[in-house]
Amino acid sequence: MQKLIIKGKKALSGKISISGSKNATLPILAATILTKNVLVKNIPLVKDIFTMCELLNFIGLKTIINKKKNTIEIKNNEKNIKTFAPYKLVKTMRAGVLVLGSLLTKYGNAKISLPGGCAIGTRPVDLHLFALKKLGAKIKIKDGYILAEAKKGLKGTIINFPSISVGATENALLAATNAKGKTVLKNCAIEPEIKDLIAFLKKKGSIINLKGRTITIIKRKSILSRIIHNVMFDRIELGTYMIAGALAAKNNITIDKINPKIVKNEIKVLSKIGVRIIEKKSSVIIKKTRNLKKIIITTKPYPGFPTDLQAQLMILLTQVNGVSKIKEDIFENRFMHVPELKRMGAQIKIKNRTAIITGPTKLSGAEVMATDLRASVSLVLAGLIANNKTIINRIYHLDRGYEFLEEKLKNCKAEIRRV
Repeated sequence: MQKLIIKGKKALSGKISISGSKNATLPILAATILTKNVLVKNIPLVKDIFTMCELLNFIGLKTIINKKKNTIEIKNNEKNIKTFAPYKLVKTMRAGVLVLGSLLTKYGNAKISLPGGCAIGTRPVDLHLFALKKLGAKIKIKDGYILAEAKKGLKGTIINFPSISVGATENALLAATNAKGKTVLKNCAIEPEIKDLIAFLKKKGSIINLKGRTITIIKRKSILSRIIHNVMFDRIELGTYMIAGALAAKNNITIDKINPKIVKNEIKVLSKIGVRIIEKKSSVIIKKTRNLKKIIITTKPYPGFPTDLQAQLMILLTQVNGVSKIKEDIFENRFMHVPELKRMGAQIKIKNRTAIITGPTKLSGAEVMATDLRASVSLVLAGLIANNKTIINRIYHLDRGYEFLEEKLKNCKAEIRRV
């Protein structure tokens, strides 16, 4: 099993280019089931993307990945399509459940394994199924699989989500684009990745309007024989490297290929803590930071502070003066990195769904274990500023979502290697 070894206390400086968004690419790939010929650009070369391509190939599409150009060509001749997603291809990647909406709305039935992914909470698919039932699907769960059927097709309706869910919003969007009539989704997630999916579906021919947390979808026949789509940048990767710069920058770290407006709340939070950030049109510069200040923050759906940056922010808060608090309001089990950080000397207490972090703390290198995607990268950040050597086990979690992580950090003078 592969490990990362990090020698800490190396001052960082240099430039990092942000990859395409994993969380935007995955639902767009699921949407290609609804199309004929698609070229998706700016895709990240990470495990979850390869797994989704395996799933599309299994279903009967043909995917061609160009690693030099970071593109995927998807061809769908609509022959010999399997409306089935097996456990072996869905167990490691929660986004696999997104093929449910596409298969159901186009072919009238689907059998999809209940999803897996990171063990950060229950994350049930109840809201996905709630939306599809509203659209007219008959659904049951048997032997670990979702069995869905809509023999006469899905029909547009009004769906008011009882709580905000990114995945359920995406599945409902995919299903509604081929439903008869108009569908109105209320209390939706409005993450930038969902807006990117909407931009793709509009190219397919759908009429989609977004106002506040309400999305209106009307089916329209596609007039394009080929769709080309450029995926947005990965805002979570950007946030991760902004925090790395705040922790260890010697001079400046420039992070480019981004749109700072999309992460204005994250920039606001880091600035409030005392991180010095200069915003440009398509980049940010993180300057050497001193005298960090404590903060109390709660993770929330976009445009709030993202749960996917909670673990990384926690590392920064171990270095501030005073007691900071992070309330995790999205997933109930997303503090699994805390015991590993405490092994490195962090002073963190968990009370209910709130982490109480006392700083500043000198971290010491240790052998630690990654438990999920974002927790694993928080251990990398901790290793960058810890004394001595940090060994991170189970780094396959990192490979699910971070493209060329070691190379990007090495280019900024970090001492990190994979063994």
